[in-house]
Amino acid sequence: MKRADMLARLLAQAEAEGSELITLRAIVEESSDLGALRVLERMGLADKTAHEDLAELRELLQAWRDAKASAWKAAIGWLVRGVLALLLFAIAVRFGFGEMVQ
Repeated sequence: MKRADMLARLLAQAEAEGSELITLRAIVEESSDLGALRVLERMGLADKTAHEDLAELRELLQAWRDAKASAWKAAIGWLVRGVLALLLFAIAVRFGFGEMVQ
């Protein structure tokens, strides 16, 4: 029996017999499952390889995050080195080491 058929039967049962708690819970469960299946189908993740696809996407996302963090660390490192080099150069000029080289 398809989920849509099951949901239709549960709704008919709730209408005919009144709304018991068990029937309402079954309606909510079936409609949630049906909605989740529709979303997965629309996203293209309803096939058997979806688990591997999601695992691959997670690995790719983690690799992107690692690369981004590494790039930031490298950029900050180069910035600090540049500032320290400029500071060292300014100290050298201040003490007159530029004249000694000439």
